[in-house]
Amino acid sequence: MYFPVYVFLAEFYAADHGFSLGFIGVVFIAVRLFDAVSDPAMGVLSDRVTTRWGRRRIWLVLGCPLVMVSAWCLFVPPQGVSGLWFVGFLFALTLGWTVMLTPYFAWGAELTGDYAERGRVTVWRDSIGLVGTILAAVLYNAGGQAAAGMMLVAAMIVLLLPIGVLFCLWKVPEPKDHSHGTAPVWSIVAVLREEPLFARLLGAYFINGAANALPATLFLFFVGYRLEAPGQGGLLLVLYFSAAVAAAPFWTFALRRISKHRLWCWAMVYAGAVFLCALTLGPGDVAWFAVICVLSGAALGADLALPSAMQADLVDLDTSRSGVQRTGAFFALWSLATKFALALAGGLALILLDWAGFSAEGGNSTGALAVLAGLYALAPVLLKGAAIILMWEFPLDAARQAELRAQIEAAG
Repeated sequence: MYFPVYVFLAEFYAADHGFSLGFIGVVFIAVRLFDAVSDPAMGVLSDRVTTRWGRRRIWLVLGCPLVMVSAWCLFVPPQGVSGLWFVGFLFALTLGWTVMLTPYFAWGAELTGDYAERGRVTVWRDSIGLVGTILAAVLYNAGGQAAAGMMLVAAMIVLLLPIGVLFCLWKVPEPKDHSHGTAPVWSIVAVLREEPLFARLLGAYFINGAANALPATLFLFFVGYRLEAPGQGGLLLVLYFSAAVAAAPFWTFALRRISKHRLWCWAMVYAGAVFLCALTLGPGDVAWFAVICVLSGAALGADLALPSAMQADLVDLDTSRSGVQRTGAFFALWSLATKFALALAGGLALILLDWAGFSAEGGNSTGALAVLAGLYALAPVLLKGAAIILMWEFPLDAARQAELRAQIEAAG
């Protein structure tokens, strides 16, 4: 869902509907400010509201129709679409996706208490999610023109989302709730303040999310204007995400031998080294860029999945201390950090491009194209370096997590 929003939407509304990049960037940031309220609220609700079907299922059912309607209206706008339409349905889509994703990720974190198994769950969940991303790229490219491609993506979302939700409700078991009583909502703030590991992972997650947001937002602009290969973006995206899916078995294999935080750091080191090569590319270098897409795409599965698995381990730390399993609330905070990083970095990148004189209609100066290349290839590497510094010596490993799970299980 967020792939077509953050990769396709900016160019679609700028090139096809005449919206300024600055306006789109400001709206992306405003949506994330809205998430600052909706995400934590959804996390608390999904932890505290228990129905006959469990704590998580009901929210997927409620959010699904809102996502379907708002995705269609946002991706298939009427002629002469207004800024109000764009803002309204982007906000609606964000709200619906929050209602679904916050309990969904909490549900996945609670399926197992095993350190390595959590990593395998998240790697395969996110890898299968990337199959959907590949499908979105293929459909967008198959449309020929942006409007037709966006319509195909919207149609597939409307078709597949309810099928996926129903299958999940039918097949996925309800995990045990290890809570003993409740805790005040505000106590999570105290946990973040008093336990440095929470703030440390949250900070690294935010920084890495910003690093990933820049190339995601600017991908089509880089291919179309730096490489001068408009229309090639769809195939290159398929290569990138296909490499990520193909590499999933390697990451599950490595999880049995390397701690999650160190494996994530090595994946970021590798991805940064590969990505710096994009700075050297210019007009016509599509084949070299395809190689970069394949090599850097192999690291994506680890980048997406390993932080989520570490988040689940940190929830164990809080549960063992507080006696309350607040998976939804904590995952809402991490989700908020990710989405705000996406919007802030992506929105600022569009604003900076606008200030540099970059135009989606072409005819860009050498300086504007240099700013595009720097934001696309250099800035993400610098940000990933900061995330590596935060996570290299992260102390919550398999042995410590096993001790926490033993405490939780002993308490019932």
